[in-house]
Amino acid sequence: MNVTPDNAVVAKEPDNDSLSGAVADTVSALGAPDSAGPQFVRWFREVAPYVHAFRGKTFVVAFGGELVQANALNPLIQDLSLLSALGIRLVLVHGSRPQVNEQLRLKGYTQQFGRGRQPTDDAALECAKEAAGEIRLDIEAAFSQGLPNTPMSHAQIRVISGNFVTARPTGVIDGVDYRHTGQVRKIDIDAMKAAIERGSIVVLSPLGFSPTGEAFNLAMEELATSVAVGLRAEKLIFLTETPGVIDEDGNVDTELARLDADALLAAGGLDEDTAFYLHYASRAVKRGVARAHMVPFNLDGSVLLEIFTHDGVGTMVVEDTLDDLRPATIDDVGAILRLIEPLEFDGTLVPRGRASIERDVENFSVLEHDGVIFGCATLHHFPQEQMAEMGCLIVHPEWQGSGEGELLLRHMESRARALGAKRMFVLTTRTSHWFIKRGFVQGGVSDLPKERQSAYNRARNSQIFIKRL
Repeated sequence: MNVTPDNAVVAKEPDNDSLSGAVADTVSALGAPDSAGPQFVRWFREVAPYVHAFRGKTFVVAFGGELVQANALNPLIQDLSLLSALGIRLVLVHGSRPQVNEQLRLKGYTQQFGRGRQPTDDAALECAKEAAGEIRLDIEAAFSQGLPNTPMSHAQIRVISGNFVTARPTGVIDGVDYRHTGQVRKIDIDAMKAAIERGSIVVLSPLGFSPTGEAFNLAMEELATSVAVGLRAEKLIFLTETPGVIDEDGNVDTELARLDADALLAAGGLDEDTAFYLHYASRAVKRGVARAHMVPFNLDGSVLLEIFTHDGVGTMVVEDTLDDLRPATIDDVGAILRLIEPLEFDGTLVPRGRASIERDVENFSVLEHDGVIFGCATLHHFPQEQMAEMGCLIVHPEWQGSGEGELLLRHMESRARALGAKRMFVLTTRTSHWFIKRGFVQGGVSDLPKERQSAYNRARNSQIFIKRL
């Protein structure tokens, strides 16, 4: 929907039958060379805010041996090398559960590891060492690739691993001696920071060492969480066998507040794998990690899609939801201009310019997600007539279709009522039906406040719609 005046509203009805968004456009571009150029440029520009936001930040990426078993390691390494090239600092934590189980089976042992803490005997520890060493070498080899015409071309990435993790024995619990199963005691955060600040990628295996030189088998999820907390990481990303938390409609719940995640865990309705990862994601956020993600590894490029698209493809846990509808500040002027300028260019909006936005910024509200402003609206009060004008209601095209325009409208109606307005009006040239569906009725110039009547641009011939509050 494009509502414009002399003000404007841009939102859009959901269209489930159409491909929309940066990801769909990119896919379309790959199959349609004639149109690839403009679509690629638009997509590249739209991911720029995320690149700016995450450069210099630390991500901890954790995955189990199931990912390696599914032959998904090489594509993941290519995507991670791209993140590294964009200035994101990376720590990788890998698991090896299926590989350990396979080693045990081949050697004739009956023990098999599943989710949760289990005892590790001498034979299982040796299998854990072998499996961890093999996967670590596979990771190092993958990061060492540099074939021309591949994503790794010109990539020169240094991978560092070592004794960063001090462990302690789990001990005896309820009469069960866990032997070589351990827990994280301490992480050498300073050494790890020094490595990643020099541009290296730190790779951690699920093993820790005691001051006496013993090795202990660790849970990958616990290790990754401890590392993310210790580094105060921006993100902890679990690459999982599950698609994420599924809501009542069968869709992936893309964002959960931590308290909501804890409530789901307490209710006990989640499948075992999802609950297992969600437990650690919630724990990480509770202990200071900004965002924890559960991302399916069977979707090619899932890490990139999760980081560089608005809704992502998995479930993100945050201390509180990241969509923030708030009053604009002077620091938001640049972002508001970027939303407005394409509509000014195509004639949808009357040109305003930076100076006008700066003078009017206290009348704006903005929608922000994960530090990126993707919507705005403005409200002008006419107290004598007890009316308010809503204008510049804009939702970025790539983030339309999920009710953001409706959210902004309700917010501006609430603001208008708080100011004492009894009616709210908009001027539009293109989206009358959207407003009619939301309770607006058509009016005329004579229905506007006198001050607004004198400023009405008859050359644009905008339609006038009014709603009682």
